[in-house]
Amino acid sequence: MFKIIYSVLGGLGLFFYGMKNMSDSLQVVAGDIIKNAINVLTNNRFFAVAVGVVVTMLVQSSSVTTVMVVGFVNAGLMNLLQAIGVIFGANIGTTITGWIISIKIGKYGLLLIGLGIFPTLFGKSSRVRQIGRLLFGIGLIFFGLEIMSTAFKPLRKMPEFLDMMSFFSGQNYSSYIACVLMGGVLTMIIQSSSAMLGLTMALATSGIIQFHTAAALVLGENIGTTITALLASVGGNINAKRASLAHATFNTLGVLIVLSIFPYFVEFIDWVIPSDPNLLNAQGERPNISVHIATGHTIFNVTATIVFIPFIKQLANFVTKMIPDKKGEDDNQLLALGVPATFMAPTALLQAEKEILLFRKKVDEMFLLARDYMMNDKLEAWKLKEIKNIENEMDILQKDLTVFLSEVIQKDLTEKQSLEAQAILRLADELESVTDYLDKFAIATTRFKEKVPLQGADKEALLEFFDRSHKYFLSSVGTSENLTSMDADSANEQAKMLRREADNMRELFMNKFLKEKFPPLLVMSLTDMVVSLRKIVSHSLNISQAINTLNNDPD
Repeated sequence: MFKIIYSVLGGLGLFFYGMKNMSDSLQVVAGDIIKNAINVLTNNRFFAVAVGVVVTMLVQSSSVTTVMVVGFVNAGLMNLLQAIGVIFGANIGTTITGWIISIKIGKYGLLLIGLGIFPTLFGKSSRVRQIGRLLFGIGLIFFGLEIMSTAFKPLRKMPEFLDMMSFFSGQNYSSYIACVLMGGVLTMIIQSSSAMLGLTMALATSGIIQFHTAAALVLGENIGTTITALLASVGGNINAKRASLAHATFNTLGVLIVLSIFPYFVEFIDWVIPSDPNLLNAQGERPNISVHIATGHTIFNVTATIVFIPFIKQLANFVTKMIPDKKGEDDNQLLALGVPATFMAPTALLQAEKEILLFRKKVDEMFLLARDYMMNDKLEAWKLKEIKNIENEMDILQKDLTVFLSEVIQKDLTEKQSLEAQAILRLADELESVTDYLDKFAIATTRFKEKVPLQGADKEALLEFFDRSHKYFLSSVGTSENLTSMDADSANEQAKMLRREADNMRELFMNKFLKEKFPPLLVMSLTDMVVSLRKIVSHSLNISQAINTLNNDPD
């Protein structure tokens, strides 16, 4: 028995590691495809389902997709209807894993490991290394399954084990329910429906369990896999909790419906795949059962999605009633960044880009507040306080984004993704610096207001330069929807001209007000306002350069 246990654990460990290598390599190779698919997501439910299918097929993990979706909903990058559609698609996409592990090439697992390890270790390009890693991962999956299948075979000759398994024979409704519960609980424990599906196929092909039992276990695995998303939503906002509840509700309802007609469901699969799933060969194995399990898994998820697609809005309304809005929750709050470990690199970068867009919104708000504060001769303490609050908030957000991206950079990144991460880090730093100088501008304005309000042509000149600096900032950072900027030559030329004007204005103000015998501290406050705007122009130029780096492919 001990030999069986350590062989199964070893095989499961190889399977897990193989799945991780296969998933990680696919994420790197297909990262841009995944990022673009999510970036163009619309409210069309069928398109959302298609995105879920494609992303999950590429990453080979519905848990990765659903956790990522919960993170995006929490961040405000997806609405609830979009998230539910993607989750539906993820359920279909994950069935590809079943088909991969149903292929009878376990004896070639070592060959794939050997073919994959050399390009992984010695490949010169990132793509070659990742393709090698993909082969290495697939080889580990098949080798792990082969070890588990071999380890399970002695159990067929153990009466005690067979007596225990008779309760899970899948021959009546009590045993159906027991199998579903067992599949759900074990999937919750190991946190991987793919690994549990692999175990189920290993037990089935070894002749330990029959197709009825395997089919019921797979139904339970569809419920157990929702726990990952539920755990990911803990600490998230209301919509993130709703998305994870929608996932659990959808899968559970689908399982209950199929469970009510389970014998007919099994017969239908036998009709679709005519071969006998319970046929034992001379080695005591069931060679046909893996294909039946993969078919059942696919039919269940595809059918459930087709049935529930027309009711996405009703499902969204249901989870909204179950988790109602909280009074006082700010719908316009900035993103709450997820845990980088739960995101693939391209989608983490996409989320960071969306965070930068909200940084831009906050900086623009601060510009308008600072302008209003300068326009009014009265000391408005509440406006000054609001400007300071935004500046403090940006300090915190910039720190959080830096920590987030620091973890992302530790992942396997392509050259392009690495440059993107560095550009986003620079953008966060430059945007935070703009808020620092807007805060200094407001403080200098306060000192001036306390003595002599700025009047006439001087005030108009400063206001006009403020507006031009603001306009240059907006041209540098792009629209509220996209990070785009002017071309490098135009950005440099405009910045050079504005900085020259700032230097002239500063010298003009100093000469004029010193001649009029203004207190030196007051003159310094006025020149500080001009210097702050000049610094903002310089940081805006840096922002333009970072955005152009972000949008350009590396040579």
